[in-house]
Amino acid sequence: MQFVDQLITDLDKALRVVSGVVSESRPNPGRGLADGVMDEAEKRHAAGLMRVNNVGEVCAQALYDAQGRFAQKREIKQAFEHAGIEEEDHLAWTAERLRELGSRTSLLNPVWYAGSYVLGTIAARVGDARNLGFVAETERQVELHLLSHLEKLPAQDNKSRAIVEQMRIDEVEHGQAAKDLGAAEMPAPIKGLMKAMSKVMTGVAYYV
Repeated sequence: MQFVDQLITDLDKALRVVSGVVSESRPNPGRGLADGVMDEAEKRHAAGLMRVNNVGEVCAQALYDAQGRFAQKREIKQAFEHAGIEEEDHLAWTAERLRELGSRTSLLNPVWYAGSYVLGTIAARVGDARNLGFVAETERQVELHLLSHLEKLPAQDNKSRAIVEQMRIDEVEHGQAAKDLGAAEMPAPIKGLMKAMSKVMTGVAYYV
């Protein structure tokens, strides 16, 4: 019975995440800010970048759920739970911004979620140190990705920029927390594979 209850809970969470029906625990940092004037091309570009960021948060929800579920130590499970709440904020914020830009979330969200859940399960099964190492490296790469978006977003897109900057701050904290808990350094080939997979995801999500 417990397994069935957990399965229902997981399916409900997955459906909410892929559909963008999630709640925030902190106010959207872009809410209340005034945007400068953007033409249609700038709006489409901003929406493409924010869709990529939204997909990243869909992946984060799946990764953290799986990694927390199969982590061994209670304190590590709690760390994943805390980070997952903040990542859900990011998901809600980026979805709201996409609506404001007259755009939508990725049509492939179910694929991104399922693939990330499998990846998170694998990471957790190789032990807590490697599990945390995967988080630390993921967050390092995400920070670089968000910094690039701060350069690419239209200068007058104040709302998107505020959201991305807060996301960057949170991701740095999540990576540091993983290191503090004993993250192992990931092998160079794994880092390279993670980077290559990220490039594929961002390239597709910008448009679809």
